[in-house]
Amino acid sequence: MNEFDFVRARSPEHAVQLMSAVHEDAAVRTAPRYLAGGTNVVDLWREGVMQPRSMVDISRLRLADITDGPDGGIRLGALATNAATANHPLVRSRLPLLRSAILAGASPQIRNRATNGGNLLQRTRCLYFYDTQVPCNKRELGSGCPAVHGLARQHAILGASDVCVATHPSDMCVALAALDATVAVIGPDGLRAIPFDELHRLPGDRPDLDTTLDPAELITHIDIPANRWRANSCYLKLRERASYAFALVSVAAALDLNDDGTIADARVALGGVAHKPWRNRDAERLLVGQRPSSEAFGRCAARILDDARACGGAEVPGAPPGNSFKIPLAARAIVRALEMALAGVATNTGEDAFRALGAASASLSQGAAR
Repeated sequence: MNEFDFVRARSPEHAVQLMSAVHEDAAVRTAPRYLAGGTNVVDLWREGVMQPRSMVDISRLRLADITDGPDGGIRLGALATNAATANHPLVRSRLPLLRSAILAGASPQIRNRATNGGNLLQRTRCLYFYDTQVPCNKRELGSGCPAVHGLARQHAILGASDVCVATHPSDMCVALAALDATVAVIGPDGLRAIPFDELHRLPGDRPDLDTTLDPAELITHIDIPANRWRANSCYLKLRERASYAFALVSVAAALDLNDDGTIADARVALGGVAHKPWRNRDAERLLVGQRPSSEAFGRCAARILDDARACGGAEVPGAPPGNSFKIPLAARAIVRALEMALAGVATNTGEDAFRALGAASASLSQGAAR
C-alpha cells in the first residue's frame, strides 16, 4: 500500500499554499496532485502510473459557477462538472460547439463527475503510458517510446517528436481551442491568464510535461470570448465505436459568414492527432473571403496537414505505418466538419462517422493497388 498525505483546501489561495509546501521538486510520477472529480488522476493512481505522495482536495472550493463573462463572453468555473457545463442555459444557447464536444466525450456517468479544470489537465490515454510493464518516456523520461515503431493506431500525426507520439485525449479542449478560450490560474506568484493555445505543450524532449503550468498553479476558471459561431459550428468525432471511445480524429469547425455568403472568419481545431489540440491559423486564413465550397475546405485541410507524418510499425509487411490512415481520414474529416458547420449541423451522426471512415479506407486501398 502506498502511503500519502490528504489535505483539504479552504480557498484557492490555501490550495496553492498547501501545494507549494508539499511539492519539494518531486518527480512527475510522485508529485503531489490536486483532487477534484478524480476521473483521471484516480485511474492513473490505481494503475500505478502515478503515485502522488500528497493529495490536495479542492472539490469543496467555490469554483463551480457558470456566468456571463467579460465583454459578452461566458465564464466557466473550473469545478463545474462537464455535465453541468454542457446543460447550462448559457452554454446551450451561445456555445453549441462546446456543448457538442463535451457530450461527445466519455460517458454520462463520467461527465457527471469530471470537472472542467480536470478535463483540461487529463493525461494521455496512450496504451503504453498506462502499461507500467513497458517503457514510456512520459512515465519515465529516457526509457523509450514503443509506439514510435510499434502499435500506434491511436497516435499522433502532427507535432510529435522522436521520444513521444502520444495524443491529447480531450474533446472539450478541441472546442475550447477553436473558441479562443483563456485559462485563468492562481499560483505562488499570483493570478495569470493563459491563452488556450499556450496551455498544453508539444512533447519535444520533455513528454512528461503536459502543460505550461507551474506545479502549484490551480485553474480557477475558463473565459470564452463573445463570438459569432453559434449558427455555423460543428464538432465531428470519428472513433472506432459509437460511444465511450477516444477520437481517432475529431474536428471543431466554425464559420462566420458575411451578408454576401463569403467567409468572414473561420476556426478549425483538431483532436486525436497531436499532443495538444491542433490549430493552424494560416490554414484558417485561406478561407477568409472565399465562397464556401468543398474545394476551399479541401485547400484548408491540405494546409493543416502539410507536415503530417505517420508513425508506428507496419501491421502487414510492406504496408504503410500503423496510423497512416489518419492522414486521409483527417483531411476528409476537416472538409466534412466545415460542410456540416456551413449547414448548421452541430455534431456528427453515426452515419457521418462511418461514411468518413469508409472513404479513408477506400483511399488507402486504392493507393495500395497502385
